[in-house]
Amino acid sequence: MTIYLEFEKPLAEIEGQAAELRALAQRSPEMDVEKEAAALDRKSHEMLVQLYANLTPWRKCQVARHPERPHCKDYIERLFTEYTPLAGDRNFADDHAVMGGLARFNGRPVMVIGHEKGHDTKSRIERNFGMARPEGYRKAIRLMDMADRFGLPVVTLVDTPGAYPGKGAEERGQSEAIARSTEKCLQVKVPLVSVIIGEGGSGGAVAFATANRVAMLEHSIYSVISPEGCASILWKDAEKMREAAEALRLTAQNLKELGVCDRIVAEPLGGAHRDRTAAIDAVGREIAAMLDEMKDLDGQGLRADRRKKYLDLGSKGLAA
Repeated sequence: MTIYLEFEKPLAEIEGQAAELRALAQRSPEMDVEKEAAALDRKSHEMLVQLYANLTPWRKCQVARHPERPHCKDYIERLFTEYTPLAGDRNFADDHAVMGGLARFNGRPVMVIGHEKGHDTKSRIERNFGMARPEGYRKAIRLMDMADRFGLPVVTLVDTPGAYPGKGAEERGQSEAIARSTEKCLQVKVPLVSVIIGEGGSGGAVAFATANRVAMLEHSIYSVISPEGCASILWKDAEKMREAAEALRLTAQNLKELGVCDRIVAEPLGGAHRDRTAAIDAVGREIAAMLDEMKDLDGQGLRADRRKKYLDLGSKGLAA
């Protein structure tokens, strides 16, 4: 059953009417309702185009968080072959919010790492809703170290509301683990590409996305804080999240202008959740293109390219 977002309620009514007509025709084959159902299909398509033509930042947040949106596991299963998961940080535990391992991408050996939110209640609890603990970031560091040692490109898939803020995580050095992971991203002498596939929240996302090339899905978001958190701090009212989303400039389009992301991956009409296969394949093409851009750079060149990218951040805004 399709899950509709708050602003999609009028669309839900029309698509529901079309589905009811077709269900009625199945129970009563003598009834010819296809003409009416087709008219409703056309109307719903037109409404979908209108709704997604100019989404507000807050609505983009809602789309980025859609529960049916493809997650890291879906991308790995479709885009990568011979995936061999690697577990644990060799220190404390294995964090199921972070998955990663050796794989082949278009026949080329790579290391893939990403946040996994889960797809149902049980898996979301197991994955901690994509919020990594320190051991998750230390696992990522271990995998990036391995990739660097064997000359494997690193692909990261970012989808997290932020690092887990619990007491245990803080006791085990959450901020230090995030900083070390970000540092490792800057140190490796292999190509590092990152895709924001849903939410890119705070340092928990930066720890995976300090890459040579950063792509964002069209309706993904990337920000230092969630709109709700920002509203709670600035206005003492989480209900002002719409104003906060506008002010944060967290959309892919905003961040492309600022130079934070390098490219935007178009999503199917209605968001990635409406055509998961097409969305995943589009990401695959962008990953291939980003890796191809760096094929002539050696280890020092890759580090220099990454360093320049982040030292230049903000220059576009200053020039404007």
